[in-house]
Amino acid sequence: MYPPSRKDFIALTLSDQHSRSYNNGKHRRQSCWRKWKQLSRLQRSLILFLLALLLICGLLSYPSFSEQWRGRPLSPLSLAVSLLYLHAAIDVSQHAPVLCIDVCICVCVCTQALNPVDRLEMVREAFRHAWKGYKEFAWGHDELKPVSKSYGEWFGLGLTLIDALDTMWILGLKEEFEEARKWVETELSFSRNVDVNLFESTIRILGGLLSTYHLTGDEMFLEKAKDIGLRLMPAFKTPSKIPFSDVNIGKGTAHPPRWTSDSTLAEVTSVQLEFRELSRLTQDPQYQEVVNEVMRLVHKLPGKHDGLVPMFINTNSGQFTHKGVFTLGARADSYYEYLLKQWIQGGKTEPDLLEDYLEAIEGVKKHLLRTSGPRKLTFVGELNHNRFNPKMDHLVCFLPGTLALGAHNGLPEDHMELALQLMETCHQMYIQMETGLSPEIAHFNLQPYDGRDIDVKPADRHNLLRPETVESLFYLYRFTKDTKYRDWGWDILESFNKYTRVPSGGYTSISNVRDPVNPGPRDKMESFFLGETLKYFYLLFSDDLELLSLDKYVFNTEAHPLPIWQLPPV
Repeated sequence: MYPPSRKDFIALTLSDQHSRSYNNGKHRRQSCWRKWKQLSRLQRSLILFLLALLLICGLLSYPSFSEQWRGRPLSPLSLAVSLLYLHAAIDVSQHAPVLCIDVCICVCVCTQALNPVDRLEMVREAFRHAWKGYKEFAWGHDELKPVSKSYGEWFGLGLTLIDALDTMWILGLKEEFEEARKWVETELSFSRNVDVNLFESTIRILGGLLSTYHLTGDEMFLEKAKDIGLRLMPAFKTPSKIPFSDVNIGKGTAHPPRWTSDSTLAEVTSVQLEFRELSRLTQDPQYQEVVNEVMRLVHKLPGKHDGLVPMFINTNSGQFTHKGVFTLGARADSYYEYLLKQWIQGGKTEPDLLEDYLEAIEGVKKHLLRTSGPRKLTFVGELNHNRFNPKMDHLVCFLPGTLALGAHNGLPEDHMELALQLMETCHQMYIQMETGLSPEIAHFNLQPYDGRDIDVKPADRHNLLRPETVESLFYLYRFTKDTKYRDWGWDILESFNKYTRVPSGGYTSISNVRDPVNPGPRDKMESFFLGETLKYFYLLFSDDLELLSLDKYVFNTEAHPLPIWQLPPV
């Protein structure tokens, strides 16, 4: 038998120029769909998950989108983790190894979404949001009350606006800066019958105007600084040359508080950077002379305890009062800060300032330094008539940054070691709270293996949007380049956004950092949130280490940068 004969065929396609060419797109689509259906359910879930993750991370790079979605900027990393948990619910028991791949991809994608540039933009967005509330509800007034959409007055001099001037310039918010500049030029007048606090008006108003002058070169700000500086001078007309706390800038009179003739030590010894700089710029020595005299008097004064100073000083006698109480918290904190910073500002030519600073740090280590029982956290307590109190104000968290600044300028290496330990403690004051925000005052547990390191009394659970921890994170990152300090700062910013941000504009202090469900808005945004806190966030996240180099500028206690004096060679 022979097989059937083979027949060959030739297929021809005949077409003219008007005919349509054959299109197999439908078949290709069917082929793609067939391939998709051939994938396992896990493979399809993984592809869809990754596409959704990429889309969401991309959208979250736009702050306006995230704000509309949830009323505050979202954390891409937090959202990614939530999605990961959702995906993990699909066949976890059968496909556990694949989840490890998801984790790696998730972290990779969202780490890129949180690069320093994006963090800087989030700080700008936070500032714009705070400024929106101030502009709409408190323009030209001292403080925003964001919850009630109103304002509060202290001196009636636009404290928030002046405090924020150099922050806007540093953040590159030119439009906001220009509208604020116009207000200062046309509306700000110091010819007013109003009492102001010497310390607060110096660090916020005089310091803010001097700093903005240096950054912009705009003579208008220097003229305003001269005006307020001259009006504050009557405070120094006392029998002891220790200044009064309050000045009427319209009448040219000064007086102590109604309840005492004392001034707090921090207030009279923390106006020096600003008045010294005003003398240098104006070539008028009177400003520097009065503040230098205060430092000379305190330097020689009896009543110190190994360099530690009492909290009060009498304006009549010039002597310390309320002796026996020593703290680095409220009423004393910036005395220690300004000892070091004056020495740096003046080109390291004033040995008395350095001597007092070094002696004080040794006094801190000898009398105020302890470690908590459970986790051995190093903290700075208080001494009350030789009785130690394990109480640490959030204000004390300026100290890690100050110690690091001193070490950077050639002071003992153990200052940096102590700075690192205290920085960890200040970080713990945040992360051990349910809201991720520090209380105003913490008490440390000295008992070993007995509960938490930090206890917070009900009256101390408030958070005022303070800058001290972020300030020290900025210094520590600048000097160590350890990115964990940036990450800690980012966590704090996220907590501010979650628990203190007011949708209509602004941020509010809160009453209870231990209650994330009801933190209790206090309806007040302090001027230092814009003047200090957000500025230090921006500098912390910036990769430009020459932006306000710490070898060229020294920051006053309100975060206003002033130049370090360049002395002529000897």
